[in-house]
Amino acid sequence: MSHAEDHEGTRRDFLYYATAGAGAVATGAAVWPLVNQMNPSADVRALASIRVDVSGIEEGTQLTVKWLGKPVFIRRRTPTEIEEGRAVTMDQLVDTSARNANKPAGSDASDANRTMDEAGEWLVMMGVCTHLGCVPIGNNSGDYDGWFCPCHGSHYDTAGRIRKGPAPENLPVPPAVFEDESTLVLG
Repeated sequence: MSHAEDHEGTRRDFLYYATAGAGAVATGAAVWPLVNQMNPSADVRALASIRVDVSGIEEGTQLTVKWLGKPVFIRRRTPTEIEEGRAVTMDQLVDTSARNANKPAGSDASDANRTMDEAGEWLVMMGVCTHLGCVPIGNNSGDYDGWFCPCHGSHYDTAGRIRKGPAPENLPVPPAVFEDESTLVLG
């Protein structure tokens, strides 16, 4: 075996590895834009978390804000609304799941598991009917003094729980936290 033949195998191996490496880099460069375009756009990322000033919400009123393209109801409940919500037992509910992103999965739909504070004064929930996506009207509407979806007749109580009508689930509570006494952070 000559010295030239010994190097020939090494050169061939180098060419194979160099070609495979160049092909992998070229494939990655071609595929990356396709994968990257599936990421959320800058305007969606900007709306992923919003701060809401709740200092002007009086007891018994609600503020509706838009978050991720959907309405969110932020209600400061009256003592009467809190009392009505806390008086409901699980056997009176259509959906017994809290549907609260701030609580552990499987939490029951008690009034305490649906509100933002221990006193039950603040209720934050998505304002989209769980039947067909309509927006329920509030201000003590419906048979349970909460929200009413006039499109198909779903009635929600003072804690946003479905009580009557075709809606299968309670209004969901989005991820939210009070940053301070007057600022609520959604997302």
